[in-house]
Amino acid sequence: MTEPIRVAVHGAAGRMGRRVVALAAQDPDFEIVAAIEHADCSDLGHDAGLLAGIPAVDIPVASQWPGFADAVIDFSLPSAVDGVIANCIAAKIPLVMATTGLSPEQKNQLAEAAKTLPIVWAPSMSLAVNLTMKLAQQVAATLKDVPGGMDVEILERHHRYKADAPSGTALRFGELIAQQLGDDIRHVHGREGETGQRSRNEIGYHAIRVGDNPGEHTIVFGMLGEKIELNVGASNRDCYASGALTAAKFLKDREPGLYSMFDVLGLS
Repeated sequence: MTEPIRVAVHGAAGRMGRRVVALAAQDPDFEIVAAIEHADCSDLGHDAGLLAGIPAVDIPVASQWPGFADAVIDFSLPSAVDGVIANCIAAKIPLVMATTGLSPEQKNQLAEAAKTLPIVWAPSMSLAVNLTMKLAQQVAATLKDVPGGMDVEILERHHRYKADAPSGTALRFGELIAQQLGDDIRHVHGREGETGQRSRNEIGYHAIRVGDNPGEHTIVFGMLGEKIELNVGASNRDCYASGALTAAKFLKDREPGLYSMFDVLGLS
C-alpha cells in the first residue's frame, strides 16, 4: 500500500483551511500532520478536525511549523505569504500556494523558491476554472482576427467579504486571453461617464460583491451578430479545497519548479 501524503495546512482555522482539513481527513491518500495558524489566532490548541466540523483528527491548531511534510497547502492572506515561503524553504517542504492577491514581489519570491522546491501556484485551485481558462485561450486564439472584431469582457461575482477586486482569477483570465490577442491590449476596470466608443484593443473587468457567493466568472466574447459566453461558478468552497489537494498529490516526488494548475491537469 502506498504511504499517504503527509500534508500541513496553513491557514487551517480559516474558511478554506477548514475545508481542506475536512476533505483531507476523508481521503485515505492524505495524512494531516500539521494545522498552522498565526500566533495570535484564537483557535490555537483546538483540534483541527473539530474546528472543521468533523471528528477529531488529533492535530491541534498551532503556530509552529512542522519539521517534515510532503506538502504544505496555504490558504491564508497575502501578508502571511512571505513567512510561508521562508518556512517551506527552510524545511524543504513542497508548497501549494492557494492564497490570492499576491504582489508582484511575492510572485517573484515564489519563482525564486521554485529553484529549490516544487511549487504549484494558481489564482484559482478549481479544476473547472482552470479548464475554462484553457477554453478561453482557445476561443481568443481562434477568433482574434474575426471580421468586425471581437470584444472581451470579464464579469466576476464573489461574496461580500472578499478583500480584493477584481479577483486574481479574473485577472488571470485576462492575462491568458491577452497573450492570444497581442501586446497592445489594455486592461480596463469598470466604466463610468462619457467613455466614448469602446476600443478594439481592451479587455474590460467588472467586479460584483454579493452575499455569500463563493465565486463565479463569466467571459464574454462579443462579435458583430453573435457572441460566446463561458461561465464557471462554484456552489461551495469544496472545489477549491479539492483542487488544492489534487495539486498536493501532483507535487509528490516532483522536481523543483513553478507549476500551474494547467500542469496538474495535463493541459500545458
